[in-house]
Amino acid sequence: MKIYTGFGDKGQTALFGGSTVNKHDLRVECYGTIDELNSQLGFVNSFSPSPETGELILRIQNELFILGSEVATPDKKQRERFTDHIDAGHIEELEKTIDLLQNHLQPLKKFILPGGAPAAAACHVARTVCRRAERLLSLLNSHEQIEKNWLVYLNRLSDLLFVLARIINKESSKPDIVWQGIRSPRK
Repeated sequence: MKIYTGFGDKGQTALFGGSTVNKHDLRVECYGTIDELNSQLGFVNSFSPSPETGELILRIQNELFILGSEVATPDKKQRERFTDHIDAGHIEELEKTIDLLQNHLQPLKKFILPGGAPAAAACHVARTVCRRAERLLSLLNSHEQIEKNWLVYLNRLSDLLFVLARIINKESSKPDIVWQGIRSPRK
């Protein structure tokens, strides 16, 4: 099977279910950003973090495939035929993971800057892509009703990615980079 079809050469693409939309359609922008997030997480994993972190990232990547498929399917009846859905169980698992990981970190007293170990810095980039995906889904939700779990999942995932970046820095013996505030130049 060829990877190219020529179908999209005129700036259009097909959604699950067969409808055709422009490639700049908001729904396409949403699932495209989820795909970008998934790729960024693959980049994080390429730094070979701890086995536990690697397994967690792979689990999230698989869940993002589910989410992307759901977002790419505008018809709710067609989505209901899918075997996998992002549901409350996925969200609860993210919350449990956040709580577990936070038990291994010092509480934050100040803001921290993205950075540290390369994998942690890449994880911070993934977090910001996740936030963008969440904003785009929120915008889509203002035009049509979407599944409520989609927004909640991305919101929790961005929190998890923040905590995970801190964990990776800790595992790499890199301290959090504390924001120092804005210092005015002295005259």
